[in-house]
Amino acid sequence: MQKIPLSKCFVNAEVEEAALRALRSGQYILGKECQALEAELAAHTGTKHCVLGTSWTMIVYMMHLAQGIKAGDEIIVPSHTAFPTMEPLIHCGAIPVFADIDDTFCMDVELLESLITPRTVGIIPVHLYGHAANLGRVFEIAAKHKLWVLEDCAQSHGGFYDGKRLGSMGMAGAYSFFPSKNFTVLGDGGCICTNDGELAEKLRMLRNHGRKDKYLHEFTGWNVRFNEIQGAIGRVMLKHLDGFNDNRRAIAAHYNKRLAGIVTTPPERPWAKHVYHMYVIRAQRRDELQKHLKELGIETGIHYPVPNHQQPAITNHFKKVTLPKTEEVVKDILSLPVHGEMAISAADAVCDAIIGFYKK
Repeated sequence: MQKIPLSKCFVNAEVEEAALRALRSGQYILGKECQALEAELAAHTGTKHCVLGTSWTMIVYMMHLAQGIKAGDEIIVPSHTAFPTMEPLIHCGAIPVFADIDDTFCMDVELLESLITPRTVGIIPVHLYGHAANLGRVFEIAAKHKLWVLEDCAQSHGGFYDGKRLGSMGMAGAYSFFPSKNFTVLGDGGCICTNDGELAEKLRMLRNHGRKDKYLHEFTGWNVRFNEIQGAIGRVMLKHLDGFNDNRRAIAAHYNKRLAGIVTTPPERPWAKHVYHMYVIRAQRRDELQKHLKELGIETGIHYPVPNHQQPAITNHFKKVTLPKTEEVVKDILSLPVHGEMAISAADAVCDAIIGFYKK
């Protein structure tokens, strides 16, 4: 059997030419390509501003600093997410308050109010695997308690909640461009999309040593500047994003049809348009199934085997908590291959292998 990768980066002649165009320009940092990509990403997301940075982690860290987050502030986050979701807030001295999940693998919003204390300042709903968190309820609770909302869109670029683009509804939306993501620049990178002009301007200064012009530094910042080659590549990738997301949805629909009753397939709420950064099933004898698929050349993943509230970096410094649903799902989740160029025939091969395993 031909090997089937878990994810795949799109590279064609247009991508290569874009990289060469940037190379030949003689300008390599925050030039015309980066400026154009920021404008195009903001327009695609439906926000007024986009600020590029070297990674999701660094651009969110700077955003938290711009917000004025201080030691002892509490921020509600799901435990079932990539560890970088809470890294920036911890670096600011804030405390992650972990929420359990519902069957979409996103934050269980009905638990939110029970986690709010006088020290709570914000909520970070993660649109995990490409499925929107229940933002309607999140915003209702946030407004009631005067909390800000940062949408973690690292895995959901191009997704929707109730007809609105993810990342356009909170104080800001934060995106990752890591190579496996729905939208990538073939390397690390990230951005903040926001309608807050003051926040965007401060982020632009923070990423460039705290300056507006070359020799005047208004405050201490960092070097989190984006580069022109990846900016040019990103502009090509953005043109293909919606089409590739449509293909991911077609692959997911095929998986749903063929794997129904064999494994637990991922749900999709009526208010969400899932973009399937990952297609995550729940499977009996998960580890044996994963080994079987590997032997057949089918790459899979477990996202994520150790919940963040059980990570040593957390348990060594913060109060221990129990999250029954999160602790249950990590035992049987499995990510199947899905990407923007994946063929239905490849999905069939994956389904055949899974069905064959359980027939045994």
